[in-house]
Amino acid sequence: MRLLATLLVATLPFAAFAAGSDDTEPPKPTETTTDCTEGQVWDADSKSCVNPEDARLDDDSRFAAVRELAWAGRPEEALRVLAAMTEGETDRVRTYQGFALRKSGRIEEGLAAYEAALAANPANILARSYYGQALVEQGEYEMASAQLLAIDHYGGRASWAHRALAQAIQTGQTTSY
Repeated sequence: MRLLATLLVATLPFAAFAAGSDDTEPPKPTETTTDCTEGQVWDADSKSCVNPEDARLDDDSRFAAVRELAWAGRPEEALRVLAAMTEGETDRVRTYQGFALRKSGRIEEGLAAYEAALAANPANILARSYYGQALVEQGEYEMASAQLLAIDHYGGRASWAHRALAQAIQTGQTTSY
């Protein structure tokens, strides 16, 4: 039992990371960004584009679409899909609200969303990376570096989230989506 408890404590940062957002790599394009328009989401069962509010979609499908749309440079459409999610103001929702808001030019709202995500889950390394990149864009390198250290603390040193923020701090250029 003691071994189980030790293993659980040792893996907590990784479990928290998985709960917040276990995939920090850029998403691969699917029909959501190649075929669908105006914030619609590809539904694999019906093989068609559907509105994000469609009951056939679950929040994981919506979330995948949000990530893909945000990365494809379609932040307003990503915000539309986020608005249809039923899980509430979770840290993963707030992370991508921050991302989409920031990429649509609403910087202050984006920063507030990242801060809310981190208040809900301090181990959310993706939120930390995006927040840190936003700080780099604002010239706040010391604060961005603190986010990089926190990513390391929560076990994200080998992640895209770490690499992207470290590069932004080093070069002054954030990842362009």
